[in-house]
Amino acid sequence: MPDPGISCTNCQACCCRLEVMLITETGVPERFIATDQWGGRTMARLDDGWCAALDRNTMSCSIYGKRPFICREFEMGGYECLEERAAYEPADQGSSQTGP
Repeated sequence: MPDPGISCTNCQACCCRLEVMLITETGVPERFIATDQWGGRTMARLDDGWCAALDRNTMSCSIYGKRPFICREFEMGGYECLEERAAYEPADQGSSQTGP
């Protein structure tokens, strides 16, 4: 069951750092599509690794209605979402540091 405490309004957009292969046509604008050396089509990513379609002001998808199939299948608050969020948490979050 998805975590009900996670929503688009409080998301860290961790999934927007994953490679997204375009396997079906959803109407993704060409400016957000990259083609790899083998001819595969993926969502373009900026130099920092974030998806080019991510609105940096709102941390929301700027093409939500036309997002790729794999993005539609990635369940908000689901297992994969929670795994990605955990992978990007600071290593010392939640732990207390005590020095000698």
